[in-house]
Amino acid sequence: MKERLHQLLPWLFALVVALSRWPGLLPPNFSLVYALMFCAGVFFSGRRGLTLPLSALLVTDLALNCFYQFGGGYEVFTLAGLGYLACNYAGYFVLFWLGRRFRPQSPLLGLLGGGLLGALLFYLVTNTAAWLLNPFHNPEYTKTLTGWIIALTKGVGGYPETWEFFRNTLLSGGLFTVLFGAAWKATTAESPQEKGETAPEADGEPEPEEVKA
Repeated sequence: MKERLHQLLPWLFALVVALSRWPGLLPPNFSLVYALMFCAGVFFSGRRGLTLPLSALLVTDLALNCFYQFGGGYEVFTLAGLGYLACNYAGYFVLFWLGRRFRPQSPLLGLLGGGLLGALLFYLVTNTAAWLLNPFHNPEYTKTLTGWIIALTKGVGGYPETWEFFRNTLLSGGLFTVLFGAAWKATTAESPQEKGETAPEADGEPEPEEVKA
């Protein structure tokens, strides 16, 4: 039962992340996605490690973009909007690549550090892309150093400041990385070889029985 649950975990992770992206369910930028991509790099082996989480994200991004385009009044299917979405996926690849630098046997504290670093890198990549591409034509995002700093710290008027999104990105990246990692480890029965242990060896060659006269 434990082994079967372990095999199903990648699918369960992807399903939970997909459901968590329902609009308004979680605070802005408080997302399971960062942890999913990082933990996929750590724990998921083979091609499934990348294709499974990306498939879940592609399907939900298509649904979300249709929702915002036709129900929310936002113009998302534009060249700049699609370019910004592509930059998000570049950030996902960075998270996955970073996860590949860790081992499934890494302690939870180490995974927490990796999850936080991944969330930070994702934030820098995507907010720099928002500043460069400016898909919604925000006047604050001038193509200067000041405009870039505003994109990373303050954002645009009428919305929460960008540093609040950054806070949510870090909190969710760290929290869900630990939760995913703990769930994975709880369903994994490590062999002695995976733990770095070896089977005990005999002290020496067995002595031959004494030959009786």
